[in-house]
Amino acid sequence: MDLMSMETGDEGAVFPKKEKKFCQYKKCLYFCKLNRSVKMGQNDDMTIRFSGLKPGSYTYSFTLTDEFFEECKNEEIEGGKVEIEVKIERLEHMMMLNFSLSGEVATPCDRCLGRVMVPIEGEEHLCVRFSDTETCEDEDVVVLPEKAFEIDLKQWLYEYVAVRIPMQHTHPDGECDPEMTKFIKEEDEERTEEEMDPRWEALKKLK
Repeated sequence: MDLMSMETGDEGAVFPKKEKKFCQYKKCLYFCKLNRSVKMGQNDDMTIRFSGLKPGSYTYSFTLTDEFFEECKNEEIEGGKVEIEVKIERLEHMMMLNFSLSGEVATPCDRCLGRVMVPIEGEEHLCVRFSDTETCEDEDVVVLPEKAFEIDLKQWLYEYVAVRIPMQHTHPDGECDPEMTKFIKEEDEERTEEEMDPRWEALKKLK
């Protein structure tokens, strides 16, 4: 989506009446003149073009669905739907991005390997600086060249979702796939019998 369409009021760009207000972010006082909002469709290009944007506040909305997670090809996330709102404060030489996440994703159950839905909620922050010489190792800061005109948020959006999946994710008791649960139980019992069989112990000593 061409963000310059927001200047002309094309379809897809919604913005309130211009107003002047003072805002403060991390002890930095600056003058905001514009406040605009753009809603992106499902799995649209996650690239935001900031060239031409005047200092001010901008809001973008993204919807991550099964298609998005399938493209990321991570076995831990099989699908889902997550709504993400990105609020941008555009300054002269930097941008502050604030992310709000809400939704759920499907991930394999640790007990039965069936799909279990995990809620995704939270907020993240990213600082974008512009410099041809500066470097920064802070994971919450990204440095772009002075002549950069856009930023692809796809990787950050995915990571913000992935880090919210708990280390252990299982169905509530009694909701696991019964057939898979039975199979796993039989496998465990068979493995236990093998470990108790003295013949297996003898074979181990021969190795």
